[in-house]
Amino acid sequence: MSHVALFHSVYGLRPAVLAAADRLRAAGHEVVAPDLYGEPAAGTVDDGFALLDRIGRDTVLARARAAVADLPPGAVLAGFSFGCAVAAELLAERPDAAGLLLLHGIAGGPQAVRPGLPVQLHLADPDEYEPQEEVDAWQRAMTAAGADLTVFRYPGPGHLYTDPDIPDYDAAAAELTWERVLAFLDGR
Repeated sequence: MSHVALFHSVYGLRPAVLAAADRLRAAGHEVVAPDLYGEPAAGTVDDGFALLDRIGRDTVLARARAAVADLPPGAVLAGFSFGCAVAAELLAERPDAAGLLLLHGIAGGPQAVRPGLPVQLHLADPDEYEPQEEVDAWQRAMTAAGADLTVFRYPGPGHLYTDPDIPDYDAAAAELTWERVLAFLDGR
């Protein structure tokens, strides 16, 4: 069993994030999925960024820190898209994290990576928010820092392909992602 902190995308805490947390709990993991905004989720990406701008990154990160305060030091840090940046930010403060799980986004740099840190990335191919050259540079930097990195690319779906409530959704890619995520967590 793993302890997992699962951070939402820029949309906010959507049903897809809650369903993902429930899926992980059903597999025996302890999961927190905090609402970093404290208000209803946005309906569009643009509205999500406006909400983030209004609430402020500092407030979002303070809420994330509060959400993980009672988790063991070895908890897995995970995020959806923008939530990957939150997870990566907390990694610098939680050097004993059991892993970094990135869904729909690259985030953070090698400065917080300890040698051997398990990192798993799930990304659409192509991904409109993550250009291939940036993914390649990030992957080289993470590997050079010693991360035990596994990258999964999913041809065809849109950016947030695991969210059944938006047009990006791809059922087959989503199911394969969750199978791989559960295998990753079972090893922590």
